[in-house]
Amino acid sequence: MSKFKAAPPPGCTININDTQVQEAAIRIQASYRGHRSRKELREKGPPKFLQELKDVLLVEGSAAKLECRVSAFPDPFIVWLKDGKELKDGPKYRYVFEDPDVVALVVRDGELVDLGRYTVTIKNTFGQTSGSACIIVEVPAKVNKGPDSVKGKRGTMVVLKADISGEPPPDVAWLKDGEDIEEDDRVFFDVGDTSTILTIKNARPSDSGKYEVFVENSLGTDQSFARVDIL
Repeated sequence: MSKFKAAPPPGCTININDTQVQEAAIRIQASYRGHRSRKELREKGPPKFLQELKDVLLVEGSAAKLECRVSAFPDPFIVWLKDGKELKDGPKYRYVFEDPDVVALVVRDGELVDLGRYTVTIKNTFGQTSGSACIIVEVPAKVNKGPDSVKGKRGTMVVLKADISGEPPPDVAWLKDGEDIEEDDRVFFDVGDTSTILTIKNARPSDSGKYEVFVENSLGTDQSFARVDIL
């Protein structure tokens, strides 16, 4: 018995050299590749960090940049937060996208209030991922408002107050006529987060003099003076 190939039905002959046939084949291949890419994306899941955020140091008055590298397709939606509160892209905070995979936040005009934990959330069609890091702020020690000069009567209480700042928190000293004050139950001082107070109980004429508050941290020093007169 002889074998033979059946001829294609009339009208079904395909000419591979035909331009329309070639274009159709290209579209089929592209569609298949797109289907395969979408399948691979679904298998890969949500965006992933290629390089995590790291803590950064911000010196007062300068800018700091928090950055990470991410793998995400299609292009992700980015949200930055500070201590849980969303930050808006603008003069203070700048959202940055650098090809091919860098996501960053620039914090301008650094000040003490910028200290905190920053979180970036990266979302796309397949899910989301988040990462966090801290901005550590360094501020030179400063006396923001020095103590006022005081005139008081013998036996009264005298209080000198100064507003201070600095990060790391500054060391604080009070001096009288250039000498460190030796604290006791009558003359002593307290140091808080933003102020320091010198208290003189049962004031005496010998307490009269020039008083100085001195602050110091690793970035600098500052001082302020006041006059106390006990009559």
